[in-house]
Amino acid sequence: MTTAPRNFALIPAAGIGSRMAAANPKQYLPINGKPMLRHTVDAFLSSPLIAHTFVVVSEGDGYVGEVLPEAGGAAAASDSGVTVLRCGGATRMESILNGLRAVRERIGDRDLVLVHDAARPGLTPELIAKLITEAGTNPAGGLLALPVVDTVKTTKSGATATLPRDGMWLAQTPQMFSYELLLRALASAADPSAITDDASAVELLGLSPQLVEGHPRNLKVTLPSDIRIAEMYLTHPEKDEK
Repeated sequence: MTTAPRNFALIPAAGIGSRMAAANPKQYLPINGKPMLRHTVDAFLSSPLIAHTFVVVSEGDGYVGEVLPEAGGAAAASDSGVTVLRCGGATRMESILNGLRAVRERIGDRDLVLVHDAARPGLTPELIAKLITEAGTNPAGGLLALPVVDTVKTTKSGATATLPRDGMWLAQTPQMFSYELLLRALASAADPSAITDDASAVELLGLSPQLVEGHPRNLKVTLPSDIRIAEMYLTHPEKDEK
């Protein structure tokens, strides 16, 4: 009998968030009184579809113990649903690769890994379920994304021009792939600078990940002004993300 693949969350959280101009890494900044990373982790812990959540931080991270006190190490993993991996790298891609290799004994090749930005605190269990339901059987994986609705301009040629927006999407996370595929795609990328997200690494293998419509509440907090938008969504949660 073939066992159904399990779903795991992997959250790279080793960045410093330099564009936030804050004293602490941005994943620890408060959103409605709770650290951003805590919001993100809680979304996965609230989903019955997620077998376990792994958070990748830098070796010298001095904040995560207070934000995720239940995830002290391997001993706490079976009880808390979340494990902190202190193997973060210099880049997001390196952190994800290090995290995948660190959990090799716990995740099977066919199991699905949902990679999610720590700075997207608006994720909900409903959006997680939508991604798994709609793209969970796609061998190329899938990701949440938003169709472009604004007119898109470019100045790449030196002059202002309008790009057709039909078929254009804005990638979000989680981005979900089998463990084997994600590890192979990231490890084989010849030019890491060309990897702007996990899906782009999979696309370099000639595969086409499925796009699943997400929600604006799942925005990435990059600039200080984004915090107010995230707070708005978290203060007035919506029930129609399905």
